[in-house]
Amino acid sequence: MTLDLSTEAVAKLSPAELISALEQISPDDPALKGADIDVIARGIDPKKLGKDDFAALLNALGRLADGGADLDLAKMDPTNFARIISRASKDQIEGVVADPALRVRVLDEVFRRMEAHFRADRAGATRAVVHFHVLEDVYEAIIEDATCTINKGVTREARAIVTLLPADFLKLATGNASAPVLFMTGKLKVKGDLGFAAGFMSLFNIPKA
Repeated sequence: MTLDLSTEAVAKLSPAELISALEQISPDDPALKGADIDVIARGIDPKKLGKDDFAALLNALGRLADGGADLDLAKMDPTNFARIISRASKDQIEGVVADPALRVRVLDEVFRRMEAHFRADRAGATRAVVHFHVLEDVYEAIIEDATCTINKGVTREARAIVTLLPADFLKLATGNASAPVLFMTGKLKVKGDLGFAAGFMSLFNIPKA
């Protein structure tokens, strides 16, 4: 099939048409050469997608990226990434979470971005480890030597252990939710150093949608 992913062409496609095209095209199709993940992101408004469409879109992009197409989530502009997450409904996020492989793909990308958005100037001489429990997935953030390193799983004792659901974590990590509010409403639970955990996200330059 012939697929035009230029800004003008994407703007003319309905969300359903775009998702269908991405699901059907082969990763090595010449039409994908020069494709821009941000053009696709700007052409998608999760509020105009059905409950399962958001997961279908991310799965389609993941399949193409795994096949070699230049459509990896890692290349999406932080503002676009924050926007599509912020506009996704709870049901749409739950649709992503229900697919184990897709859930891990999205969480891996969010935590990878935490490393990239770390603010060494705010951390100073801070040395600490925070564990994040997001359903059965566990990630470890190590702050030391003015850097942030993310591990999957646990390698060190934590100063704070943070537990929350994927939808709440994604909103928090993209600047669309407040840690204190999530904590006060019982959606974010902390074991260990509560004060440090409360200010942890201030160590990152969180993009706004």
